[in-house]
Formats: sequence, C-alpha cells, structure tokens
Amino acid sequence: MSQPSAAVGARVSRVEGRAKVTGTATYSAEHDVDGVVHAVIVDATVGRGRITGIDTDAALALDGVLTVISHLNAPRLPYRDNESSNNPSGGRRLRAFQDDTVHFHGQPVAVAVATTLEQAQHAARLARVSYDDRSTETDLERAKPAKATTYERGNAADALADAPVRIEATYQLARNHHHPMEPHATIASWKGDELTVRDKTQWVVGAQTELAAVFGLELDQVHVISPFVGGGFGSALRAWPHVVIAAVAARAVKRPVKVVLTRKQMAFDTGYRPAYRYRLQLGATRRGRLLAADHSVLAETSRYEDFTEAVLSSGQMLYTTPHVRQSYRKVPLDVSTPLYMRGPGYATAAFALESGVDDLAHELGIDPLELRRRNEPDADQSNDLPFSTRRLADCYTTGAKEFGWQRRSTKPGSRREGNWLIGMGMAAGAYDTLRNKAQAHIRLDADGTARVEAAASDMGPGTYTSLSQVAADALGLPLKRITTRIGDSTMPPTPPHGGSQTMASVGSAVQAGCDTVRRTAIDLAVGDPDSPLHNAAPKQVVVRSGRLHLTDRPARGETYQQLMERNRRTHLETTGTFAPPTGAKRHSMYAYAATFAEVAVDARLGLVRVRRLLGVYDAGRIISPTLADSQAIGGMIGGIGTALLEHSVTDHRDGRITNANLADYLVPVNADIGDLQAIFLDGSDTVADPIGVKGLGEVVHVGVAPAIANAVFNATGRRIRQLPITLDALL
Repeated sequence: MSQPSAAVGARVSRVEGRAKVTGTATYSAEHDVDGVVHAVIVDATVGRGRITGIDTDAALALDGVLTVISHLNAPRLPYRDNESSNNPSGGRRLRAFQDDTVHFHGQPVAVAVATTLEQAQHAARLARVSYDDRSTETDLERAKPAKATTYERGNAADALADAPVRIEATYQLARNHHHPMEPHATIASWKGDELTVRDKTQWVVGAQTELAAVFGLELDQVHVISPFVGGGFGSALRAWPHVVIAAVAARAVKRPVKVVLTRKQMAFDTGYRPAYRYRLQLGATRRGRLLAADHSVLAETSRYEDFTEAVLSSGQMLYTTPHVRQSYRKVPLDVSTPLYMRGPGYATAAFALESGVDDLAHELGIDPLELRRRNEPDADQSNDLPFSTRRLADCYTTGAKEFGWQRRSTKPGSRREGNWLIGMGMAAGAYDTLRNKAQAHIRLDADGTARVEAAASDMGPGTYTSLSQVAADALGLPLKRITTRIGDSTMPPTPPHGGSQTMASVGSAVQAGCDTVRRTAIDLAVGDPDSPLHNAAPKQVVVRSGRLHLTDRPARGETYQQLMERNRRTHLETTGTFAPPTGAKRHSMYAYAATFAEVAVDARLGLVRVRRLLGVYDAGRIISPTLADSQAIGGMIGGIGTALLEHSVTDHRDGRITNANLADYLVPVNADIGDLQAIFLDGSDTVADPIGVKGLGEVVHVGVAPAIANAVFNATGRRIRQLPITLDALL
C-alpha cells in the first residue's frame, strides 16, 4: 500500500520563509566569524597583455593594511585538473595570481587585505599596476571562429533547395549577465591545513572539489558552507577566482578573510550568457509540414577556456523535421568565460527557432499554433527514442483556450487601441530532464520529528520546502515536524543546483531514504509482540500524522513515539540514494512549455508593454504548487528582461563593459510586468525518476522572449531579429 499524499501537491508556505523575511537567514557575507578581515580585489584595466609591474608601497603604508598579494608574491598552487567542478570543456581555467598574463578586462590581478573594508578599498585604489598592453578582440562579428561542431540527418541542402516554401533569417542575441540580488562573496579561514569556506555557491560539492584541486588538498580537508543563496541563475555553478583569492589571502595573513565582489566585478568575473549570431533556414510544404532546417550558430567564448551549451538540441527534437543540418562554431575572444544562465542553450535556440516558425506561419497564411500542431513529432527524431511523456499539444490546447487565442488578429498591425498597437504571440519551449547521483541522510527521532540533510543548495526555488514535503509524505508526518538542512559539504553529496535537476535527483534520494526509515519502523512494529500491529502484513500498514495503522482498520495502530520508546530506540536513520539508470538511453525526457504573450506597442514611440503572459507547462508531478507558481512568474519576468531590456554593452577597444551596474544594465521592475499566469498540467513522469518530476526552473524561461517577439510582430508587422527589442528598432 503506498503512502497517502498530504504535503506533496499542497499549497504551503516556504519553511524557511520566516527566516528570510526576518533577516535571520545567513547569507555568505553575513556569517559571524571571529577575527575576520577584509579583502578587495584589484582588476585589470587592459583587455589583454602582460603585467610589467605592481607598485604597492603607498597601499602598504596605510594604517590597517595587512598585505597586497599578486603574482609577484602569491604562492604557486597545484591547480590539479578537476573535471567535476563545472569547468567548461577544453582549455585551462583562470589561475589566480599564478603568472603575469592578462586575459580580459577586469581580471583579478591583485588583492589588498586590511582590518576594515574601507582600508582595503583605499589600498586597492592605491595599488598601481603597469601593463604591456596588447591588441584586443572582443567582437563576435569580427573574430575568427573555431572549427564547427556539426549535426546532420537526411540531406538538408537538397531538401531546402526543393522545398516549395523557404524562409531564411539571422538572429542576434546580446550578452546577458545574471545579476542576482546577492553579490558573490566568500569568507575563507584556515586551521592548519584544513580550509573552511563560507561561499555563495549553487554547488557546495563542486566548490569543495575545486578548492581541494587548486590547493592540493584531500576533500575532507575542505569544508564549504552555503545555507542560503540570494539568487544565482547559474552564476554560482562554479568556484570563480575570487573564492581561491579569499583562501590565498586567509593563509597569507593567518586570519579569516572576507571578499565581496562589487556589482561591476560580477559583470567580469562570474560568467554570463554569451552573445550569439544564429542563422536559420526552414523549408516546408505549402500545407505547413516542415521538410528541412539549417542552423548555423556563432557563440562567444574566452580564449583560455571553451564554453558550449545545448543550443542545438531544440532544433533536433522539437518539431518533426526529416532533414536537419546544424553548425555550432565557438568564437574565442579576449573575454572572461561565459557560464550557464537560466534556460541555457534552449532559451537561445528558442528565440531563433520560434521566431522562424512564426515567420513560416505568416508566409503560409497558417495560424502559428496550428503550424506547430502539424509538426508535432511522435518520437525524438534526434535519437529515435520514444518520449517518456510529451504533452506539448495539451499545453497548446489549454493555453489557447485560457488565453483567448481566437481573438488574435490574423493580419499584423491591424488591431489598435488609440496610439497602442496590440498583438498576440506564442512560442513552444523544451528543456532536458536532467538527473544525477544524489544522497540524503534521513533521521527519525523518538519524539516523532525527522531531519533531512543533503549538500544541496537553494537559490530561490524552494529546495528546503520541497524536500520537506517529500519527506513528510514518505514518513507520514506533518510538514511542521520535518527539519531540512542543506548547503554544507559535510552532508551527503548532491549534484549542482542548476539545470532543473535538484528535485529529480535529491528529491528522489530523500524519497528513497524516508521510505527505508518508514519500512524499518513498520517491520519493527509487526515484529513486536507488544505492538497493536504485531503479525500484520507490512504492505497493509501506512503512516499518517506520525501514527502507524492498518489501511482497512485505522483504529489498530500506534505512534512512532510509542513504538520507539517501547523498543528503546532513540532514532532510526539511513542514507537514501538515487542514481539514474546506466547504459543506453531508452527514452527521450524533456519538460515542455507553451508561452502566450499579449503586448501593446506605442505607434509613435516604439515603446513595448507586456500586457499578459501565460505559461502552460508539462513538467511532470508538481511537488509544491505555490513554489511552482513562483518559479514560473520569475521565469516570465526574466524572459521580459531578455526580450526587451537586458544587454551588456562592450567597448571593443579593450573589452570594458560600459554598463556594469544596475543603473545602466536594465532589468524588469514592477512597471514592466503585466498580468502573469501559470498553468501546470496534471501528470507524473516516473520514467524520469521515482517522484515523477521533470524539472521546472529552466523551462519556464525558455519560450518567453520569442513569444513576446512574435507578439510584437503581430502588433506591428515588424519582425525584430535581435534581442533585446529596443524602441529604436521599432521607430
């Protein structure tokens, strides 16, 4: 008999909510560490070259300054290879203060350490760095691409040439920065050869692994603590150089050292969504059946590392297309290394692919929603595997009805309200269902309370709450009797908190561990001559509100407390594990979204206002509807930023980012947000994982920007093929 579900699927408040709103939640820079001193990083002011000298005399003469560290006096560190730290594939990660080479503008070249933050800031300003400045290339359009990564099925060239209807367009996507609310910060301290780091990270195990590799330590010599993360969007998925710098400085001054990056430094030193140029060709029959597609992608990366993301996947599996050719070419530039940003790869591809499908629908005179329905695949054409579940067509139907798609004007630019041109658009989206090995420690105490521990992170989606909900149902306890602790490398290991894999991986480990503890208690009861459940069939026993009883005779039973006290047990505990199946893949697994948008465009000023957004999602089992709503709304808001506001502006003379602040790097605020709504289809994907989830945090962002762009086209008749869509493009 399976356990009843009371907590999973219920609308509950965040279990850590009170701590966050009252200020008792401790973020990375807020930990109270005795004797902590402050460090401020000095950034390179050239885009490429070599350091020829560093004058620190004036800085070291200041009161309170303990040291200034650079490649001239820093220790040489082992920097062992570390494949498991979210380093991009290929190249060599930036090695802090190990040589005189400058790879990009803003690179850390020195650090000033002082007893107060103000003293450290003053010292950093007084450090004088001289350079042998070299020519810099930071322009994606002008630099030489690397060798292409390709994919092909069928014969796209011939199929495109023979297609009755063809479209071709090139799309430009600006670089985006994560800019989470909490800045990146680290407090590092040493006790002998043991390093403790309080860090903003989305992967405590990854930070632990990287620090051990850099300093030549064993894993158990590195302790990483990160109980709360104030937003990340992918920026904290790897340990950036400032984490190493904090540890180097702490060892040098023999005191704990705190480093907090400025907003400007975050724009250079913690990754970003890279800029892209994406050329797309589509060929179709006059009845709207896709015949062929050709995707040609240019993407920026750094010269010292290779960064790639899953930009090609959507073009291989989202629509039935017998002939596909794809080319992905990295463009090495004198810039810092990009990193994954919400909906990585898939969000980029969606803008080009979904805009192209919309253009094709317009060319054919077919409703864009109907065109997508006509090209809905039965299986994943990239690998011939069946989908574990795929209800994208249901997302279309539900969304069209709820949004009032039938009111959309079929003639672009024909619907007007005063000076406002009104348009509606939609886009499909998908994101890979990721799962990885995870563990979770479960302890049930004799007082009927339970504790869950795992080295997971929570940057906002509600990991504390969702894991608690899974544990509450599996143990048959009220939610308030579950305590979840995460964010510590001494806890059981978990995968990165990114790629929408936390609940599928860690949640499944929690489920497994709690199931084991509950069954242990049941076995104890049915084997105990003094228990009311003695000799009962274990499969007929369930637990509700901490009480074990027979399913068909609820009066026959006892509480965890009664059972454990009588058997002199202080607790029951185990470590739950989850690992996805090994061997050849047997299913194609994705979460899906259909996003609908209504915009108003000022005909005189080109100003775009998002009136409504609706997202309909096939994301498997929804553990927490309240948190799912929050994730969807957040993804939509991020998509508004991508579509209309966010872009990093680079001065190509030296790679300086000219809007590396929140005054000039625009993000959506309340005035930019219309009516946002999310709908989640009922369902479960137990092929993907035991708890039936498919991942949510990424897919809710994927189709938002193209849905808005398609709505702008419907409103104005102008197809804007660059993001963000700024008002000058519409004038």
